[in-house]
Amino acid sequence: MAKRLEGRVAIITGAAQGIGAVYAKALAEAGASVVVSDVLDAGPVARAINEAGGKAVALKNDVTDQASVKAMVADSVKAFGGIDILVTNAALFGNLSLKPVTEIDSAEWDRVMAVNVRGVFECAKAVVPEMRKRKYGKIVNIASGTVFKGTPMLLHYVTSKGAVVAMTRCLARELGDDGIRVNTLAPGLVMSDNVIANPAWKGAIVANNIASRAIKKDLYPSDLTGTLVYLCSAESDFVTGQVVVVDGGSVMH
Repeated sequence: MAKRLEGRVAIITGAAQGIGAVYAKALAEAGASVVVSDVLDAGPVARAINEAGGKAVALKNDVTDQASVKAMVADSVKAFGGIDILVTNAALFGNLSLKPVTEIDSAEWDRVMAVNVRGVFECAKAVVPEMRKRKYGKIVNIASGTVFKGTPMLLHYVTSKGAVVAMTRCLARELGDDGIRVNTLAPGLVMSDNVIANPAWKGAIVANNIASRAIKKDLYPSDLTGTLVYLCSAESDFVTGQVVVVDGGSVMH
């Protein structure tokens, strides 16, 4: 029996660690050939996938650098012959500190926007010509359940993820005739390595988040992979422009 992503080629950005690494391994397990891209060393993740019997290459790329993103696409095509799937996971979040709007300086705002918004734009723009060649593609942008909550103390982050939702809808309409589906996966607060290590995400703030869920337990990266694989697979070929929130029912929209 063929795997759900057999014969597909997937790029996952920000995949050297944390949630991105889990995404990359899940897509590889589903049969995709995976490009593990990050500004950090993605070699260990790619090696783990290959040692487990999958297919992966590691690339070092900066999503805020247009030339680097173009190189990512060219190297992916060189490695695997084309591109079917893009998961725009690279983002600033886990290391951000909670602070009121009056304490977010302009430089930090611009850094968050550069990675979380322009990075998604650069990657989508770069893969579209390759997907058009195949008249098929899946772009899965990663947003956040905070967009629907208006979560305070993270204005730059939540604003950036709101932009990702808007970008997804625009791209879905623009690219539908090309056979390219564009959707958003919006996780709740995920207990990733960076979140666990960040003192801002301790105690009452996490407990209150869990209390807001219909399913009252922690959310881990592995809880997101079923939805991701679905959005990358042929099973969701008539789904585009949508936001799927995976947060245990904290947000219902």
